[in-house]
Amino acid sequence: MPVNYGVIAAYAVGIILLFILGRIFVFPMKFILKLLYNALIGGIVLIVINLLGGLVHYHIALNVVSALIVGTLGVPGIIFLVVLKLIFKL
Repeated sequence: MPVNYGVIAAYAVGIILLFILGRIFVFPMKFILKLLYNALIGGIVLIVINLLGGLVHYHIALNVVSALIVGTLGVPGIIFLVVLKLIFKL
């Protein structure tokens, strides 16, 4: 049974390309997972602030801008929104 070196080379090139593509897609997935984690934690804290703040008539609006800030920054984004709310008394 003769060995076909062309097929072996094609498999090797395919495995190398698969490895390179896997490496390319791992970084965006880590970024997306971190963004989802920040959004989840930030959203939970924002809901808690709104629930507890309802007792003293303090709330932070849930809109696209606040969701983007909390989603990208996480807990520091919530602190940023609270500080903005206190400064501008919106």
